[in-house]
Amino acid sequence: MTTGPNAPAEGQDPQQHLDQPHLEALIQEAHQLAARLEGNPEELLTLLRELETLHRSIQEGQFRRSLPEDRQQLFALLKDMERSGGWPYIPRLQLRTFMDLLQRNDRPVPEQEPPLAA
Repeated sequence: MTTGPNAPAEGQDPQQHLDQPHLEALIQEAHQLAARLEGNPEELLTLLRELETLHRSIQEGQFRRSLPEDRQQLFALLKDMERSGGWPYIPRLQLRTFMDLLQRNDRPVPEQEPPLAA
């Protein structure tokens, strides 16, 4: 079984696992397209906008729907993301802070006394 950030999650269909050669081919094609567009800032801007749209679509759609609902699994995913370079557009320090806040929220909250009646 594959382990690491690209490994399928427990209970996930291995056929849904990231097709690394296909992804690498798409990335290479995007690099080649950018190289062909060099010197044409309008077309490069269009490419960047399309990539941003794709990023947001995946982030707000499939990625968000795929996040674990269990706190421990979510925390494990965040730890893995922090180790492997963070979340796109979230600097590593902010991700570390978010993980610390999650850990702090896992601690039991001391019972508070109810307010006194007036």
